[in-house]
Amino acid sequence: MTLANGRPLLAMPGPTNMPDRVLQAMMRPAEELASPSITGMTDSILADLKRVFRTSGETFIYAANGHGGWEAAFTNVLSRGDKVLVLASGRFAIGWGEMAGMMGADVEILPGSWREAVDPAALEQRLRADAGHAIKAVMTVQIDTASGVVNDIPAIRRAIDAAGHPALLMVDGVASIGCMQFEMDSWGVDVAMGASQKGLMGSPGLAFVAANARALEAHQSADMRSGYWDWTGRLTGLGYMKHCGTAPEHLLFGQRAALDMLFEEGLEAIWARHATLAAATHAAVEAWSAGGVLGFGVPEAAQRAPSVTAVLTQGVDPAIITDFARDVCGVSLGLGIGDYADRAFRIAHMGHLSAGALLGVLGAVELALQAKGIPHGAGGVTAAIASLAKAV
Repeated sequence: MTLANGRPLLAMPGPTNMPDRVLQAMMRPAEELASPSITGMTDSILADLKRVFRTSGETFIYAANGHGGWEAAFTNVLSRGDKVLVLASGRFAIGWGEMAGMMGADVEILPGSWREAVDPAALEQRLRADAGHAIKAVMTVQIDTASGVVNDIPAIRRAIDAAGHPALLMVDGVASIGCMQFEMDSWGVDVAMGASQKGLMGSPGLAFVAANARALEAHQSADMRSGYWDWTGRLTGLGYMKHCGTAPEHLLFGQRAALDMLFEEGLEAIWARHATLAAATHAAVEAWSAGGVLGFGVPEAAQRAPSVTAVLTQGVDPAIITDFARDVCGVSLGLGIGDYADRAFRIAHMGHLSAGALLGVLGAVELALQAKGIPHGAGGVTAAIASLAKAV
C-alpha cells in the first residue's frame, strides 16, 4: 500500500521545498523586458544579494544552475594555464576544479577526505611551498552537498594569509548560503557563488556570483572570459546586459519573493533554525546507529553541515530506505553520490522547512527501517523531539 497521498516532501539537497508564496509570485504574465518593474526588480535582487553574501562587492545573476555559477566564477578571474588549488572534502570542489581544467586551468587537488573538513595546516604548508606564487586561486566549498562536510572558511583564509600567498579565495556556497553564517567581506573571500534552489528557496535555474575588488582586478587580465558569463558586459549599466539578454523573468519573480521571506525571518534567525533542525537530525541518526547498520558520514559533530546529513549504511542497500520513504511515505531523500554511491543516503534539512516537516521526514526514515527489518536503535524520532524541545 501507499501512504503517499498529500503534498510530497523533498528532503533531498536540492531542489528543496518551494514556499507557496514563491510559487504564487511566479504565476503572472511575462512583461516587457525593459519595463521599470523588471529593471527595478533586477536591481533590487542584485542589491539584496549583497546582503545575503555580506559583501560590498559586485553581484551577478545568471540564468543557470550551480554548475553554471561555477563557470561564471572562474572564467572571470582565471586565464588559460593558471594553476588552481582545489581543496578536497567530498565531490563538489573537485567537480568545480574539473570544470576549470576543461577550460584550460592547471588543476591541482589538495588531498582530503569525504569524512572530515579541509585541513588548514596542510593548505598553509602547500602554499608556503609555492614560493613563486604559481597558484592563482584556491577553490573550496563551504559545505559539500555530497559528503555533508562543512569547511571552516575563516580558517582557510587564515592559512592563506599565514603563508603570505596572494591566491584568490573562491568559495562555493550553494549548500550553505541561506543556511549558515557566511561573511564574504570579513572572512576575506574574493569570489563566492551560490544558487537559487537550496537555502535561498527559489526555483532551480538561477546562479549567483559575488566578487570583491581583488577579483575585479584579476578580471581585467583574465582570458577565459566569454560573452555570456563576462562581468564587464554585465556592469555596463544597460538593463538587458545585466542578464546578457532577456531576463529570466519568472525565476526572478520567485526569487524576489524568496528574498523577502529571508529578510522577514532574518538571516541570523535562519542560521539558528538550520542549526536546530540539523541537531535534531543528528540526534535521530545517533539513536539509529545503535543497530550497527547506520552511521554518520562525518564522525566529528562540529564538522557536520547544518543543511544536509550523509548517513552511511553498512551491509544494506540504501535504496531500500529511500524507495520506501518515497513510494510509501511521499518523502524524497537524497541518494548517495560519488564515493557514497550505493553506500549512503542523505537527509536534507535546508530551506523552507519546519520542525513538523523534519519530524515527518525522520518518521518516514524510521518507518522504513522498521517495515524493512533493518537493524537500528529505537527512538530516533523521540531523540529528535527531545533535541528540539531543549532548543526551544
